[in-house]
Amino acid sequence: MKRLWVHVVPYRKEIAIAALESGAEAVVLPDGQSDTVRQFGKIKTVEAHGDIKPGVDVEFIDVAGKEDENRAAAVPAQRIVVLRMLDWTIIPIENLLARRGKNIMVQVETSEQAKLMVEILEKGVDGVVLKTRDVNEIKRCAEIIQGIREKIDLVAATVTVARQLGMGDRACLDTCTQMTLGEGMLVGNTATGFFLVHSESIDNPYVASRPFRVNAGAVHAYTLTPGGKTKYLADLKAGDEVMLVDYHGKSQIAYLGRNKIEKRPMMLVEAEAEGQRMSLVLQNAETIRLVRPDGQAVSVTTIKPGDKVLGHIEKAGRHFGMKVDETLIER
Repeated sequence: MKRLWVHVVPYRKEIAIAALESGAEAVVLPDGQSDTVRQFGKIKTVEAHGDIKPGVDVEFIDVAGKEDENRAAAVPAQRIVVLRMLDWTIIPIENLLARRGKNIMVQVETSEQAKLMVEILEKGVDGVVLKTRDVNEIKRCAEIIQGIREKIDLVAATVTVARQLGMGDRACLDTCTQMTLGEGMLVGNTATGFFLVHSESIDNPYVASRPFRVNAGAVHAYTLTPGGKTKYLADLKAGDEVMLVDYHGKSQIAYLGRNKIEKRPMMLVEAEAEGQRMSLVLQNAETIRLVRPDGQAVSVTTIKPGDKVLGHIEKAGRHFGMKVDETLIER
């Protein structure tokens, strides 16, 4: 997800509050102002005594020529670089994206500049620092930044197995976001193949819809999370980031409110896509659904070999949830 910081130097209360209410990640403050801002709500602060310290965690660099570009490229990779462009030439930013690759932010003054920066060279910079006195500009910029979603490549997988198992522990994930039809989470028995498990956003004669919920599967399964990482369903807890994906592959970040782990009858679904097998153990109930390529939900109790459902294929293996290029066999 792209980052939004708001520049509040000199300090102005209404700008700091607007940043907090717009969902900005951090505010850049005069030294010693962190406690003043924290009384309004929880937000990261960028100052000498803040959560993110200039010269330690972040470097602010004025860019006017090649020498400044080289100085920015030389900053340690783990440290964030904020570029302050003195003439708004795009080339230095493109060069730094190629040379540095990550942890690059740009200071901007308008939402239009922010949009340009996060889309430059398709990938864009990691985020922007907005310097403005206009509260409405903060809101507009936040809408742009938060509207940029990671695109997930989905494939049509052919079901090969759908069979009943015995009892097992399943994880029911209640998020803080209402999902729509065709939207859910990517979940799989292995870290190389995931099914799009539909949210409980469909009305049922017996149970009211719960559009904030995904009955995701057995506790051992992985779910794909923001940034291309994975987490075990059993490890998820309130406050964790999860990734919601719709049938077009558009994703958004949501936050978990509750993980209900209960013993339920289970079933196994296996499928193939692009020559790769994928599988998932799910609760055996009519309200548990996968997603067809046209976005329609299909209950796992009616699914059969030959049916097409949406999935996602990963080529790399995983180590502690991170992609690793290695030989890895999971069955």
